[in-house]
Amino acid sequence: MKKAISALALTVALATSFGAAEAADCKVGVAMYTLSAPYFAAQVAAAVDQAKKAGCEVSQSDGQNDMAKQIADVEDMVAKGVNLLILNPRDPEGLVAAADAATAAGVKVVVMDSSINPKAHIVAQVRSSNDQNGYLVGQWLAKRMQGKPIKMILLSGSQGNEVGRDRRLGVFKGLLEGQLVNDGKAGFVVLGQGWGSWAQEEGLKAAEDLLQAHGDANVVLGENDSMVLGAMKALQAAGKTDVLVLAAADGQKEALAMIKEGKYGATGLNDPDLVARTAVDLGLKALKGQVPADSPKLILTKPDVITKDNVDKYYRKDAVF
Repeated sequence: MKKAISALALTVALATSFGAAEAADCKVGVAMYTLSAPYFAAQVAAAVDQAKKAGCEVSQSDGQNDMAKQIADVEDMVAKGVNLLILNPRDPEGLVAAADAATAAGVKVVVMDSSINPKAHIVAQVRSSNDQNGYLVGQWLAKRMQGKPIKMILLSGSQGNEVGRDRRLGVFKGLLEGQLVNDGKAGFVVLGQGWGSWAQEEGLKAAEDLLQAHGDANVVLGENDSMVLGAMKALQAAGKTDVLVLAAADGQKEALAMIKEGKYGATGLNDPDLVARTAVDLGLKALKGQVPADSPKLILTKPDVITKDNVDKYYRKDAVF
C-alpha cells in the first residue's frame, strides 16, 4: 500500500483549489452504511455541507446497517447521475463490486472512515488511524492500571468490520507494550466480547449480558464512545462504580464531558468532520483531474488519546458530535 499522507495537510492544500462556479455541475452522493450513532450523523452532515459549499447538488442515503441496502443505494445514486460518490462501506469486501461499478460508470469514488479492500478501483480512502489511536489508548490503559490485573469486557461494533478489528488490536498492542515497559511483564484477560452495532442502545444490551456473566470485570473497552456510553448505563444499573471505562476511538462530546469529570477514562481522536470534509475535497479535486494516478491511496488523520489531561483541547459543547 502506498504511503499515507496527512489529512490536515491535504485539506489545507485543497481548500482553495476549487470554487462554487467550477463545481456547479457536480452531483455528489453520500452513501452511509448507518446513521445509528451520532458519529455517523456528524460525518454525513459535514460531507453534505462541504459539497454544498462547493456548489454541488447533493443526495444522501442510510444503509441501515444492511449491506444489500447500501449496495442498492449506491446503484441508485449512480443511475441518477452522481459524478462523485462518498462511500462509508458496510463491509470491506461486499462493497468492492459496487465501488468498481460506479468507477466504471465514470463516477469518482472516495471511501471515508470504514475500510474497503485495496483492490477496489477508487480515488482513495480517508480515515483516522484506527491502529495508532488504539495503540495510544492501550498505552494509557497500561499506565492507569499499572500493577493491577486487567479483567476486560470488550464491546465491538459489527462482525467482520475492519475498523473495529484495527481499533481493538491497536489497543491490545499498546497495552502489551505499555505493560512491558512499565512492569517488565505483560498480560490481560478479555472475559467476553459483545457486539453493539456501534450504537448506544445496543452497547447497553451487550454490556448487560456481559456484566451478568462476568461480574468481576474491572475494565470496559469499547470500539467507539457510543457503545461505552451505553455500557455506563448498564454499570450504573448494576451498582458498579469501580469499573474503568474507555474507548478505542471517536471523541464524542458526551464522552469528553465525562472525561472532564473523571467518570470516563480515555478515548481515541476520530474527528468525523475532518474525515468527511477531507474526503469531499479530495473527490472534488479528482473531478477536475487534479489527483495523479500514483497519488497515495490512504490518507490518515493525526492520532491522539484524549484524557483528562488534554480534553479541553478537544471538547466543544456546541459540537454536532
